[in-house]
Amino acid sequence: METQLTWYGQSAFKILTPTGKVLLVDPWLTNPVFEKAKDELAALEHVDLILVTHGHSDHVGDAVEIGKRTRAKLVATFDLSAAIVSALGYPSDLADMETTGHMGGTLTLFGGEVAVTFVPAWHGSAVSKEETAPPVYAGTPAGLVIALRDGPTIYHTGDTDLFSDMALVSRFRKIDVMLVCIGDHFTMGPARAAEAVRLVNPREVIPMHYGTFPVLTGTPEAFERELKRSKLNTQLRVMKIGDTIALRAR
Repeated sequence: METQLTWYGQSAFKILTPTGKVLLVDPWLTNPVFEKAKDELAALEHVDLILVTHGHSDHVGDAVEIGKRTRAKLVATFDLSAAIVSALGYPSDLADMETTGHMGGTLTLFGGEVAVTFVPAWHGSAVSKEETAPPVYAGTPAGLVIALRDGPTIYHTGDTDLFSDMALVSRFRKIDVMLVCIGDHFTMGPARAAEAVRLVNPREVIPMHYGTFPVLTGTPEAFERELKRSKLNTQLRVMKIGDTIALRAR
């Protein structure tokens, strides 16, 4: 079975592994640009893992609702996991040490079918139960390197700026697919994202975290121009919201 990737808008993705495991990353399905969110949420009867990069509401999204209904285990850094459990009500028995880690650590799951490594990101991470409620400490934000047995290795940058240590991510595991934020304002924009791609040197790159709100002005077209200026060999794949694509293994 091939690996399949579905984009729900913003930074929310579903990964279907070659063995049929269902992984959700930053699952804000009910974002303003995904029109079929209600139907998709209802169709998610089975989810194995919910991976969250940081505590902001556009990334935690619908994690608690989905986790309670499907009994998916929460994959997050130690402080973020604790905040999502205590402040937002994620079931604590689904957020134990098996799926809780920290920067540089790798979680080996399902007998090695899935390996998740937490890597740095430059951003914030506070959790808020309501817009008017004070934020709850949720540690430092992360990117995620998701390695699939008989499938690709995927680097989800989370929300971040460009930083030089991104070059170290691919030193330990070659990145096949990089999911990179390009929206600007709250994260790096197209030019800095293209430089991040140069540092990581993935086989393919898929832009995310753009177009959800007017302030996120970065576009795939601008990103493509910046990639061409850098003369990179990386293949750009621009997904439409709600689309599913196949990802090939190495």
